[in-house]
Amino acid sequence: MLILDFSCNKPNLKSPRICQSMNKRHPHLLMFLCVFLLLGTAIASAEEAKKDAKPHSKSLLETLVEGGWVMVPIGVMSVLTVYLSTDGVRNTSIKKTSPPAYEAEVKRLFQSGDYVGAYTFCRDNKSPLTNVLRVGISLLGDGKTMVEEGMISEMHKESAAMGTQINYLSVIGVVTPMIGLLGTVTGMIKAFSTLGSSGIGDPASLSGAIGEVLVATASGLVIAIPAFGMFYYLRSRATSAMHHIQDIINQLFRKMPYDVLAGVHISGEEIYANVPNWVSYEEPAAEEPAAETAAA
Repeated sequence: MLILDFSCNKPNLKSPRICQSMNKRHPHLLMFLCVFLLLGTAIASAEEAKKDAKPHSKSLLETLVEGGWVMVPIGVMSVLTVYLSTDGVRNTSIKKTSPPAYEAEVKRLFQSGDYVGAYTFCRDNKSPLTNVLRVGISLLGDGKTMVEEGMISEMHKESAAMGTQINYLSVIGVVTPMIGLLGTVTGMIKAFSTLGSSGIGDPASLSGAIGEVLVATASGLVIAIPAFGMFYYLRSRATSAMHHIQDIINQLFRKMPYDVLAGVHISGEEIYANVPNWVSYEEPAAEEPAAETAAA
């Protein structure tokens, strides 16, 4: 029997008496201590057995193969995520949306009053900034309201074109976990089928089906989480780029002399609006000279 010695706390008491007191007051304490010692011995022996055994580590390719057929669409989604993320970072940068060289040249042309040259420069050098400015310059002769409406419409087009590929990342973030879930369901079906046909006597095939369940689910989440992260990041970059373009436009069109430019057609593009064909203009008839009164 295990004897606890508390003689350091109560020197007048002897160890056998304390042992008997502990047995009377706490009958389960010694049992718990024995169980704890047995568990510690079992864990130590298990760790020694693991050290003696040679573990078999699977390669990444073997782990992916265990995921089954759903790893093919998940792999396609991973490639698309990398491509859309790289392309989105490039297209939402300030150097791409409003190049500093284009911005400096347009400001110089506006300061010199060369709006025809500014329109030609914006037409020949494509970017979201120059596309919006080209529309605004072409409408200078139609007044401030038309210029603002035209540029706002063009900015919406540029924002939509910039956000199209970014939105694909959101689609990937939603679809990929569902593909992984589909692989989970098919793996569970295989696991139950194996369990029903051979029972637990064939652990290799059962573990393969369970491996397909876990790998498919984990792979779907591994692709979906970065896709969602890049979606929100690129959307914020695109918004900042459009705000930068709007700031440049406000600087250029501030104090624009619309009254001087009224009726001016700068773009050189064909105008299709004309006078309705049911309206006819008649030239006023020439006044006849007053008849001279005959002399009586």
